[in-house]
Amino acid sequence: MTLPPPAIRLEGVGLDFGGAPLLRDMDLCIEAGRMTVLLGASGVGKTSLLRMIAGLARPGRGRIVASDGQPLVGRIGWMGQQDLLLPWADVVHNVMLGARLRGVRPEPERARHLLGCVGLADRTTARPAALSGGQRQRVALARVLYEDRPVILMDEPFSALDSITRARMQDLAGRMLAGRTVVLITHDPLEACRLADTMLLMAGLPATIHPLDVPPGPVPRMVDDPAVLAAQAGVLRRMLAQ
Repeated sequence: MTLPPPAIRLEGVGLDFGGAPLLRDMDLCIEAGRMTVLLGASGVGKTSLLRMIAGLARPGRGRIVASDGQPLVGRIGWMGQQDLLLPWADVVHNVMLGARLRGVRPEPERARHLLGCVGLADRTTARPAALSGGQRQRVALARVLYEDRPVILMDEPFSALDSITRARMQDLAGRMLAGRTVVLITHDPLEACRLADTMLLMAGLPATIHPLDVPPGPVPRMVDDPAVLAAQAGVLRRMLAQ
């Protein structure tokens, strides 16, 4: 991470989809150096919002800016719902893809180290077709960690993982992304309660943002912490009520 992480401000952001307002006059400040977790039902606009922050889509109205006044372009690490691995490249070269596209000298040893961190030290020469969906998702996680950006945007990054691997990757992300400006989308209340410094519920049409109570303690919180489990139940109740 070469630059300090900025806060990100959404100012009057609006977006229409299929002729209906998906977002309208949305104002939001995503805090610098903290993990913001966004929950909400499918179709409410979470991914659209994340794509606009990433610069992959343009808001119909309003603007999205960094608090330091500098462009966000070049400072974002992106992990979408699809792993987008190149089928002809092995795992190590997929992790280093961003460096190669930028013309930067790749670091195979660091890529292998990160693959070891995600539990794939023995699959470095494999190609994506030889991997399970969960393994491919872990390669994508290693790739976004390799990018070492001050802003990290993640859309359901652990959705393809079994429960044990998912908990381990949550622990890894919580540790390795500390101090960055992170926005993570999830449908899992327990995941949100383990990882969030700030937790937001997106609901309605057009969507509005509602803050949720975050359990005490540093991220990543223990999976069996009574405060985490109580917060999980509270979040689930709020989501059901929506």
